[in-house]
Amino acid sequence: MDALIHSILAFSYAGLFLIVFAETGLLLGLILPGDSLLIVAGILAASSGAGHLKLAGVMGAVVAGALLGSIVGYLIGRRFGPQVFRRERSRFFRPEYLTQAQHFFERYGALAVIAARFVPFVRTIVPTLAGVSSMSRRAFGMHSLIGAVLWGAGLPALAYLLGQRVPHLDRYVLLIVGVVLALSLVPVVLKVMQARRPA
Repeated sequence: MDALIHSILAFSYAGLFLIVFAETGLLLGLILPGDSLLIVAGILAASSGAGHLKLAGVMGAVVAGALLGSIVGYLIGRRFGPQVFRRERSRFFRPEYLTQAQHFFERYGALAVIAARFVPFVRTIVPTLAGVSSMSRRAFGMHSLIGAVLWGAGLPALAYLLGQRVPHLDRYVLLIVGVVLALSLVPVVLKVMQARRPA
């Protein structure tokens, strides 16, 4: 966690933008910090020891990275997805999976794009799947913007407010991040358990 804090302070807003962009746009959600990054940045913005990091700058960098990253992920899916899902014998990219994705986004498109922003790993693949399923560019862009603002501005703002009200909160960043990550993974765990139940 110390390395993450030093990285944020070293690269400031540009680093925040690039990490958030890569998490979604370059499909690197499995190895990049995501929620923890936003929480740490918000707390550091409230800390007197990190005065050069301002909340407005943090939110602007994160929202921009989230929106542009999701658009790139969508375009990647739209451009290369149909070719990938033509493999009849593929384990993960069968044509019927593409059909299922299309039905899913027809039914839950707006909610999926917005809600996925708050779930680790899921926010990495949803933009690409939306592109693969040929979800409307306009609909995806609008709901991706809403999700980017709610997540990219909301999470750092909450961490900032908490950091202002709790003295020396930056000392407990690791514990806070762990709790948030555990809570954000609950929907994924419940969905996996539900899928494994016998019909």
